[in-house]
Amino acid sequence: MQRLSVRKPSPYPIAIGEGVLAQVEVPQGPKALLYDRKVEGFALEVAEALKVPHRLGLEGGEGAKTLEVYGQVLSFLAQRGLPRNTILLVVGGGTLTDLGGFVAATYLRGIPYLSFPTTTLSVVDASVGGKTGLNLPEGKNLVGAFHFPQGVYAELRALKTLPPFTFKEGLVEAFKHGLISGDEGLLEVEGLAPESPRLEAYLAQAVAVKMAITERDPLERGERRLLNLGHT
Repeated sequence: MQRLSVRKPSPYPIAIGEGVLAQVEVPQGPKALLYDRKVEGFALEVAEALKVPHRLGLEGGEGAKTLEVYGQVLSFLAQRGLPRNTILLVVGGGTLTDLGGFVAATYLRGIPYLSFPTTTLSVVDASVGGKTGLNLPEGKNLVGAFHFPQGVYAELRALKTLPPFTFKEGLVEAFKHGLISGDEGLLEVEGLAPESPRLEAYLAQAVAVKMAITERDPLERGERRLLNLGHT
């Protein structure tokens, strides 16, 4: 198990490995779960382990990051009368963590959330750093907010279900972190697979690079823009 601690602008833990549910620190309050239906099995593990009564499954992908779906999630929370101390647990890839984080940033002017990324790309990028957002017909990520999670828990068992191309997407992002930081260990991607013994440490190394940059520039005023290299 790899553990990291973000210090600022708001502190939160990151755990990467197998069996992360035993590491979860859940704040007091009602709980709701937002998850990608593709990882429903793991999402239900989270719900059962953490005793989450309110659960909403969605189709992942860019189609989840719309004003329409955003409104559906807000209505789901509001119809259940969930108060401001509700903790939103988000299970899925980057589109779900973007959506869920923005819901958390705006429902009742802000509620806490925990992220459970289930793709390599969301582990090393989308779930860390507090960027949340939605797409508009006019372009991607035109609506959003910086809202930092209270914890990130990456269960590596979930990565074993990914198609090969999807798994490699996150390795490309981690490789880029190596180029930006000069960390040569992140350039050694050959042979990495979901079952690789060094995958856990490799992903943690990539997260540490992004974590260091976002701590220095949390609102993307300067240095953090380097992390957008290759994004379209």
